[in-house]
Amino acid sequence: MSAIQAVHIIDYQERPKPKPHTVYRIQIQANVRSWTMWRRYSEFDDLNVELTKATGAPPPAPLPPKHKFSLFRSHSDPQLLEERKVGLEFYLRAIVSAKDDIWRETFAFKDFLGIPIGKQAGVIGGPPTQFSSTSWLEEQQEIQNRLRDVRADINKREALSDQGDINASHKSNVAAKQKLAGVLSRIGILGTGLRELAMMGLSEGELQRRTDMVARLQDECEKLGKMVSVARQQQTNRNSVAFATTAPAASDREALLGGNAFTRVTRVFGAPVKPEETEETRPLDNHGVFSLQQTQMQQQEGQLSQLTTILRRQQHLGEAISAEIGTQIQLLDDLSNEVDRTGGKLSAANKQLNRLG
Repeated sequence: MSAIQAVHIIDYQERPKPKPHTVYRIQIQANVRSWTMWRRYSEFDDLNVELTKATGAPPPAPLPPKHKFSLFRSHSDPQLLEERKVGLEFYLRAIVSAKDDIWRETFAFKDFLGIPIGKQAGVIGGPPTQFSSTSWLEEQQEIQNRLRDVRADINKREALSDQGDINASHKSNVAAKQKLAGVLSRIGILGTGLRELAMMGLSEGELQRRTDMVARLQDECEKLGKMVSVARQQQTNRNSVAFATTAPAASDREALLGGNAFTRVTRVFGAPVKPEETEETRPLDNHGVFSLQQTQMQQQEGQLSQLTTILRRQQHLGEAISAEIGTQIQLLDDLSNEVDRTGGKLSAANKQLNRLG
């Protein structure tokens, strides 16, 4: 708060909306800059109440009385307005110059003068975490500037990519991605700050306007995020097209190799048949073919492992079926033996019956 050097009320204006009222122009001078705030008397009165409530003691200078007009003098009397302007300035300057800083350090007083609270209370160099009405707008403008920087990095990335400078293009894309990540977190803080300002009495119309501002920032972040995320895929496709475009045709390779004068070198060792290029291998260099081969071998090993598992399962099923068949055969043999025994008994019984007959 020691950065505030002086506070002056330099003039006032009559405004017709929402109903006729007077606003006072406050000039705040700090160490490095100055700014202006417009406040009406009712806002001074609210400030006085908040300061007394927050500190438990009234400010060092009294606020000019709310009704200091006689029956013969109008509320718009220039002399009365000038007297009130002087009284209001004395009230503010008494708070700023007071030895005790309990009134100056309240959030209500800082918000009234538009002091950037978040930038004082937050981490040096980091985004603000608490806002006044003015510092919120400053932070929103700062985020807009950061988004412009992200878009500039994306445009630079595209230009460098068209020029064939892949490394510089990649660096620009990384820079855009890093800046965008920081902006996303700051937008979240901005939305939280807006809710806090709404709880502190921000008007409904102003709240809606600032809510729309946050929504526009979020939409812009989403668009830029998509542009950054598709950069790698676009670059890969662009490189593939460029390689395929510049790859020599088969007839050109034959001419360069001198027809049958040379034995063509292939990238498959010990192959009994002539290798053929495919759409998948044509745009790749030796390292790319090797990587593709390793990938395919890993896929084949995975498929072989799955096939081995299936075969083992079939083997277990076959063994189980074989065991079941063996059991059934044993049961059939036992049944056959039992039938034979029973048949022998029936034959013996028939012989005995025949003797008795």
